[in-house]
Formats: sequence, structure tokens, C-alpha cells
Amino acid sequence: MSVSKYIKGAVIGLSIAAVTLTTIPKTEAEADSHRFAMSYIYFGKPDQYLQAVNQTKGSLDMVSPSYFDLNENGSLKLTEAVDPKFVAEMHKQGMKVVPFLSNHWDRKLGVAALYNREALTKQIAAAIEKYNLDGVNVDIENVTEKQRDDYTAFVKMLRAAIPAHKEVSVAVAANPDGWDKGWHGSYDYAELAKVSDYLMIMTYDESYEGGDPGPVASLPFVQKSIAYALKHVPSDKIVMGIPFYGRYWKSDGSIQGLGIQNTVVTSLIEKYNGKVVFDSASQSPKATFTIPAGDPGTTVHGNRITAGNYTVWYENEQSIKAKLGLVQKYNLKGAGNWSLNEESGSTWDYYSTWLNNSSYLDTIGHWADESIQFVSEKGWMTGTGNRLFQPKTSLTRAQAASVLVRMSGAKLQAGSQTSLFKDVPSNYWAAADIQIAKQRGLINGYEDGRFLPNQSVTREELAVMLAKVLQQQPTSLTTASFKDVSSSRWSASAIASLAQRGVVSGYEDGTFRPTRAVTRAELAVMLQAGASMQP
Repeated sequence: MSVSKYIKGAVIGLSIAAVTLTTIPKTEAEADSHRFAMSYIYFGKPDQYLQAVNQTKGSLDMVSPSYFDLNENGSLKLTEAVDPKFVAEMHKQGMKVVPFLSNHWDRKLGVAALYNREALTKQIAAAIEKYNLDGVNVDIENVTEKQRDDYTAFVKMLRAAIPAHKEVSVAVAANPDGWDKGWHGSYDYAELAKVSDYLMIMTYDESYEGGDPGPVASLPFVQKSIAYALKHVPSDKIVMGIPFYGRYWKSDGSIQGLGIQNTVVTSLIEKYNGKVVFDSASQSPKATFTIPAGDPGTTVHGNRITAGNYTVWYENEQSIKAKLGLVQKYNLKGAGNWSLNEESGSTWDYYSTWLNNSSYLDTIGHWADESIQFVSEKGWMTGTGNRLFQPKTSLTRAQAASVLVRMSGAKLQAGSQTSLFKDVPSNYWAAADIQIAKQRGLINGYEDGRFLPNQSVTREELAVMLAKVLQQQPTSLTTASFKDVSSSRWSASAIASLAQRGVVSGYEDGTFRPTRAVTRAELAVMLQAGASMQP
């Protein structure tokens, strides 16, 4: 993505509807494989590149700095940023350095480069060898369908001229609606994929400078773009782009969709006491804030943000995690981002984990997503097979026993009988956990000797079990905690104790609904809330 397009925007209207994709089957080996991670580097001074990379905590396989520009005649223009010491340090850390070749949204430069492709190819190959670089990422944008064949021919020439062990990749426009004219028409996805290592799909700029406020990369937009790509390109040759930036609009219309770094958005929200709403349909956060009159404001990419009301659509942890989950869901090669130095401070704490087989296919964007990830990493709850968590499914008694035993860390007592209940055979998947739960007094059977392992657990039953695991003492009640839980109810003390500590909560109408079945998602949220209270 060129900085010119980032700042000026492409005047393209996109109407995105919800889309359903067919998940590409993956083998177990594929699901566990490492996913490729790359990042463009444009902003920041060259002497700050190393610090920016070090902050990624080893999450990247490749960086793509802005080393290759173009002269007016389409020849290669090396930027002053080429730094052999940085390249050597990246190699020392096991990272590749693949500069991106950019026309910065200048159509005239792009056309000249493609016309001059034979000489340009030789110049790029020579620069790669001279500076010990690891290939080239072609990022020529804003040419048209008239240059479609020339574009493919250029990439084919590069692949032939650059050693096979070095990379030739292409940054291509996201094309959710299959356009074949204008900028989108310049990319022959299928043919480019044949002559390159992968396509980095720029799945961002859904909303743009000059357009109406909206998300930069809604989840439906990204999914629809992936769906189009999968019709033409093998999944292992697709790298999905993630924006580390947002766009902002001023209420008086003087600013319409200028680019802004995620890290700056975060600071502005804090400074001006902004409000953030997470839009569930787009899986994107929207912030609003007001800069008061007389405030000096701040400068973003050379533009002054002064007094007024602002709306910002950007990316946060929840939206980025949702996108990272798509890489696994559709078995893509990996993810790239535009660009380093714009991400918020916490991004690299979770980026690699979420990119590499850590999310469930049916929890992306779910309200309990964070809690599900937490309990999964703890090993307290696992999926139900085929990378599904089934968050809406009712929790069974067998599952409850297993989860609570894992959380408590209890072990089976030596010499214990093989089965305590007539409907739980010794070879039942949760037999050992049910025995431990019974021994610890966490869960009991019924008078007729059955355990009923597949029966759903109610909210009050789970509250009593959790209170025992967390060793919460019964609370003396003077008034009922919830209007449908009287102080004399058998579960009242446990419910009150956990409610006071924020482990369980009721509904907006003041009820607890004690006999309602608990879902797996609800249990995950309760477990996370109770984690700090573990004895």
C-alpha cells in the first residue's frame, strides 16, 4: 500500500454485504503449521527501524521497508533508507528483508515502470544482490486494466531474473466485488500467483478519504475479498493484509477520512475522554471525541487536528484478532500489515499467538471471544473437535466436572474405584474427572446411583460448583441478590458470594434465572472472572 493512497485515499465506493465462505479443509499438520507474518515499514526514520522490529517480540518472518522507488522514466530509484547494517541485523535475527517497489499511487510512474520493465528488472535484481536483500514486493498501484498484461509480464521477468530462493511477491488490491476495470482490473490474480511466491491482498481502505465515515476493514469486507481471491489463487499463496491505521472525519466536513495511526487514536481517546463503540456487524471499533476550543490539538501525518468533534474508525485488539482468525479459517499463507510503527502498544502481545492456530473457527467476533481464548490457553476448556468451541451449546454435567477438575488441579486419589456411577463406565471420556469431582465434593450424583453426564447444568448448579472450587464461604443474606433468587433458596449463598466478587452476574431485569442452562461461552466468562480468586 503506497503512502500516497493511504493519505489521499482512492475514490472507490464499496457496498459490502454479509458473506459466507466455505472453509477450506485442512489436515492436522497444516493446522499446526507456522503461518507467515510480514510487515511493511514506511513511517519512522531508518535509524528507528530496528527498534520498531524489536518491539514485535519475534512475531515477524519478513519486513518490507521502503527502499525501492521509481524515477520519472520508470527506472529504479533507491531511497536513502537502504541500510546494510539493518539488513545484516535482520538476517542475524532470522528475518528476511524484502523491499517494496512503489509508485506511491502515481499512475504515470506506474505506467512508465511497466513499459520500462526489462531495464527495471535488471536494476532490481542487481540491487538485491548488492545489498544482500531477500527479494522484492511489487506494489505498483493505480494503473488500469490496460496495463494488466504488462503487469503480469513484469512480475514474470522478475521471477526469472531473481534467484529462486529469494522472494518475488505482489501487493494487490482487495477485490470483493470482482471488478475488472480501473485499478482493480490491473491485477490478474491467477496469472500473478503463478509467477510469484504469494499475493499480499490489501484488505483495507474499505472506507477512504473523501467518502462517508465507516470501517477501514470490516470483517465482511475482508471475508468477501478472500472469497474472490480463493476463486483464482491457491490458499497457500494468499497473505491477508491488516491495517494498523484508521481514518477520521470531522463533523464540520473539513476532514473526510484522513489516515491516522492506531497508536495515535488510542492516545487521542485517552487524552480527550473519547467514547468507543465496537460495531458487531463490521467487527470494527468506532471512536468519537471532542477537542475543546483553545486546545492546541495535534498533528497527524502533517495535518493539524484542531478543536471540533471527530469520528474515527480504526483497529483494536478485538478487530485484529477477528481478522487473524481468518488466516486459520481459510488456510491462508499468513498475514501482512501496513505498517510498522503505527500499531498500538499491545498488538504484539497476542499477534503471533492468534495467527498461529490459537483461535476457534466459531468464536471469531463472539462476545466471549477473549474469555474463551483465556480458558483455552489455561487448558481449562478445549474445543469440541474440528477447531470448534461451540460457544452456544449448553454445558453438560460431564463437561462441568472435567473443566472444574482442570481448574482446581485436583488428582485422582490412589486406590479409587473405577466407576462411582452406574451410567459412567470406566472407559467414558470424563470418568476420571467425574470421580475426582465427586471426591472433592464439587459435584454429586443422584439418589438412584446415576450421574446423568449428558444433562445440562443450570446457572445455579454451576454457581454452587464454582463457589466450592474457589473456596468461597457462604454469604449471610439479609436481602436477596436477585429478585428470582430468594434468600432461602438452596443456591442463594453461592450465587450471592460469586455475584459480590463479579464472577457471576444477572440480567438487566434484575433476575438471575437460576434454572436456565449454562452455555460453554458463559462458563468461559465465569472462569476468567474467577481466575484471580483461585486459592
